[in-house]
Amino acid sequence: MTTAAAIGRSLRTYYAPGHAAALDAFLARFLGPGELGFDIGAHVGDRTASFRRLGARAVAVEPQPRLARLLRLVFGRDPGVARRAALVGAAPGEAVLRVNSANPTVATASDAFVAAAEGAPGWEGQVWDATLRLPVVTLDALAAEHGRPDFIKIDVEGYEAAALAGLSFAPRALSFEFTTIQRDVARQCLDRLAILGYRAFNACLGEEMRFIHPAPIDAVAMAAWIAALPHAANSGDVYASLEAARVSGGAALVPPDPAGRGARTR
Repeated sequence: MTTAAAIGRSLRTYYAPGHAAALDAFLARFLGPGELGFDIGAHVGDRTASFRRLGARAVAVEPQPRLARLLRLVFGRDPGVARRAALVGAAPGEAVLRVNSANPTVATASDAFVAAAEGAPGWEGQVWDATLRLPVVTLDALAAEHGRPDFIKIDVEGYEAAALAGLSFAPRALSFEFTTIQRDVARQCLDRLAILGYRAFNACLGEEMRFIHPAPIDAVAMAAWIAALPHAANSGDVYASLEAARVSGGAALVPPDPAGRGARTR
């Protein structure tokens, strides 16, 4: 599959009929009008688009040049979206992005991620066939430039712990992707979030927009749950919040109006 065809597949997946409404209903517990969300690993921008529909400003960070161009086409005229073509890591500088031309969804700056995928069931045929040396920015630097976010979504294919290492404050809520081929990275992320002060966690599997746990659990319990998942679960997202109600398994918590009014594509 060519890169263009792979991007087309992502667009069909993440902008499928009904996807936007379901995503907005889920993310409304985390963001509201006038707030700020960081979309780290923005890919084709469906989360950024949801942030905007919810009335929040967005910072979309995507290192892959073709996807960065797509985000410019989609959001270039929107003053509520700031775009950054960079990796997000522990310290400013440069790093090497390993690109999977046939599946840009799994581009990664983590050599360990590529090694873990090799030979793993469900990851057959994945080939990282190109490299790009790109600038690295930290979450702290993005916050200094654009303001402290209310919510951060991180989906950077095995580089999540590195991204969180560059965060020194606790936003109200955030999420990070985990995979069953790198459960150790999830544990590192949970350890970092516990240090930052998070005590309430929940999770979704694949692209499902519903929480697995009926009530929030702590970092230790979340690590144990991820460790016990079958390999076939593949991936999901962990959500952490300083306000436990936002990661409750009940209905979405919609912030008050200030004016008073399943599996990922591999």
